[in-house]
Amino acid sequence: MKQIDLTHLDDLALGSVFLATGGGGDPHVPQLIAEQAIKTHGAVSLITPDALDDEAFVVPIGNVGAPTVSLELLPSVDEAARTIDAFEAHVGRKVDAVASFEIGGGNSLIPLVAAAGKGIPVIDGDGMGRALPEAQMMSYAIAGVKPTPALALDYAGNQATFHTDTTEVYERHIRSFAMAAGGMITTAEHAMTGAELKRSVIPGTLSFSVKLGRTLRENRGQAGTLLNPLQAIFNSSIYGQCKLVFQGKVVDKATRIVGGYDVGEAIIQHFNGAGDPLKISIKNEYLLATLGSKIIASVPDLIVIVDYETGAPINAERLRFGHRVAVFAVGCPDFYRTPEALKVVAPRCFGFDIDYVPLEEL
Repeated sequence: MKQIDLTHLDDLALGSVFLATGGGGDPHVPQLIAEQAIKTHGAVSLITPDALDDEAFVVPIGNVGAPTVSLELLPSVDEAARTIDAFEAHVGRKVDAVASFEIGGGNSLIPLVAAAGKGIPVIDGDGMGRALPEAQMMSYAIAGVKPTPALALDYAGNQATFHTDTTEVYERHIRSFAMAAGGMITTAEHAMTGAELKRSVIPGTLSFSVKLGRTLRENRGQAGTLLNPLQAIFNSSIYGQCKLVFQGKVVDKATRIVGGYDVGEAIIQHFNGAGDPLKISIKNEYLLATLGSKIIASVPDLIVIVDYETGAPINAERLRFGHRVAVFAVGCPDFYRTPEALKVVAPRCFGFDIDYVPLEEL
């Protein structure tokens, strides 16, 4: 797969929403924008990290803010390309390729829009292998790539630039700007060389999302029938295990915007009403699944909620009372099980008083 064209977008959006674990932004409007960008400018070249020149200048781009806001504060067709234009003017250097922050819903599609508008390739990979809520949780940051200089563009075209010492400080500053700008912005950050990208990216995730989306589409139906096809595709990937851990109806779901994030929880009851309900803790993404006192799955492993009847993954901002759902758990890439990564993505980093236990050991 050497390019992404109109025929890939449906599967890319579907697969990336599954990997986004509830976050990453709703893909509907970004997909429409990506379709328009590709119709106008042509297919986007997809380049593997290994094929990139070590001296190439690569810039990740995406949206930052509370996913709920993305349903109302919509991006424009040229916003991503204008963000790269402004970043190039800010740093005085041409961008050779763009990359994704996270393989998540809308944030998987925004780099395609930028790449099409600028006539440059997009990297087949991302900075998380899923979606996570904070900048210091990106593989780029964990591997030592500096977050700044960075530039953000809001819906009205206002720009803000950032220069910080650490990614943790950058996260606070960029989140504050997102809140002040209505809750959602487009940012270019963590600029790096091709050599730096090769040691920090989670590789192959865009092409894998297309493959995953195709699997979901071709096996559309009740969630239980999805398990075998999903296990087949995940077992041979960087993710490993895939488990169907719960099926039932959403009996309660509440989130509110706190500090620029969607924070809350969902409660899912067995269809027959028996036994303990499953509680899903949310901070933009589905982070922790508990059944009574038992942990079923936790960040950095992936927790995915799909529609019970169709198998379509459901973003956290679209999950509603009465939804009939199934919950899958998927292992995370090995990168996120390293001591360096767990310092910033283990459950305790999100306020949960538990240690991380890999999915296959639970």
